Amino acid sequence: MLFAPPPVIETRPFARLPDHLRRAGRDTAWHRGQPGVLPEHSLLEGPAFDRDGTLWCVDIPHGRIFRVTAQGEFSVAAEYDGEPNGLAIHRDGRIFVADYAHGILVLDPATGRITPFVTRVRLERLKAVNDLVFSSTGDLYFTDQGLTGLHDATGRVFRVRDGGHVDLLLDNVPSPNGIALSPDEKTLFVAATRANAVWRVPLMPDGTVAKVGNFIQLSGGGGPDGLAVDGDGNLAVAHIGLGCVWLFSRRGEPVARIQSCAGDHTTNVAYGGPDGRTLYITESETGTLLTATMPAAGLRLFSHA
Repeated sequence: MLFAPPPVIETRPFARLPDHLRRAGRDTAWHRGQPGVLPEHSLLEGPAFDRDGTLWCVDIPHGRIFRVTAQGEFSVAAEYDGEPNGLAIHRDGRIFVADYAHGILVLDPATGRITPFVTRVRLERLKAVNDLVFSSTGDLYFTDQGLTGLHDATGRVFRVRDGGHVDLLLDNVPSPNGIALSPDEKTLFVAATRANAVWRVPLMPDGTVAKVGNFIQLSGGGGPDGLAVDGDGNLAVAHIGLGCVWLFSRRGEPVARIQSCAGDHTTNVAYGGPDGRTLYITESETGTLLTATMPAAGLRLFSHA
């Protein structure tokens, strides 16, 4: 079904990764293993806000986790031998990292110490995790993407219960990427990047899933990447390669197109600002954080248990 073109919301630059933090001439395993041409200087992803309103984000190929002040100033909070892809912040302040190379890790923001959390499931290694989100009860959901796609639809979605038990929810996703929960936490949304779609995953009372389906079918670009849900249930979808973020209603109808004022690699999104109505967007082609004022109330300033 086709819809009329939604209204455009303009973005504005918030912060640019400074030149002294940009890496040039570095040959990384992550760059060598990814298809296509990706920026050498960095690849910004995984924006998330902590309780103090500080914005955190990652640089995948160079193993860095950044703090970004309200004035847009970057600093390196951690640098290690890894490939951090996504962040979620626990209620106790710990920062959980979806690391493409090592699995789910935990960063202590006070010390910069990084420790493993989930690196194997039933003794099997993960493919390569991508993104994660906490429920209000402390359950952690994460995507295990690897290099899956339409040629190999074996990407997975896991849940780590608050007590530590790991459940496999899906194992047939072509490139599971961004992940988000509906406001009532009865539905999980998963970006199936290589299918250019967002899946709707109903969560049953017994912890299983049922009647999983296509919620949104996109076209063009590289497919949906990061996701975020606001307090009204609207879903923001970063569409990498098109240089935009789509906003869909809780029924899946297009509400707005948030257009990048920088490059086309709109990788991920997070709500923030004093009233939660500002959408922060990582644009990795130019290494820039963008913002846009959204029409609906934001969910919360940080994603945590």
